[in-house]
Amino acid sequence: MILCDTSAVAKLYVPERESPAVRRRLEAEDEVCLSELARPELLGVFHRRWREKKWTRKEFLAATRQFAQDEIGGFWTWLPLDKSITEAAARTYATLPETVFLRSSDCLHLVTALHHHFTEICTYDARQSAAATALGLKAITA
Repeated sequence: MILCDTSAVAKLYVPERESPAVRRRLEAEDEVCLSELARPELLGVFHRRWREKKWTRKEFLAATRQFAQDEIGGFWTWLPLDKSITEAAARTYATLPETVFLRSSDCLHLVTALHHHFTEICTYDARQSAAATALGLKAITA
């Protein structure tokens, strides 16, 4: 079982250097968990690529269809983004060292990991990796 943030999941749909390794790793896992936050974030990644002319409309639609098929096929296990997560995320900032840069969406991913007793999070976001360490999580890549 593995928990991924959006930066890791995006590599399944956006061809990047790390994409083959991410695909192999995630397909080898018995369960791939994501915060519900990843759904709108990932669609935002797809839309940004289309908006910035890195993808055609056809490529944008193909990525959204593939993501929907993966979701229907049960590839993802969705972890709820509920009040307990958002409240814990808000409290996190009270104890976070001033030197740690942590965006609110990244905080939600990390608190979701902690809430569900994960010790690792798969991420390709350098800032989130540093914040994960500050919160006692190990940041991993594929």
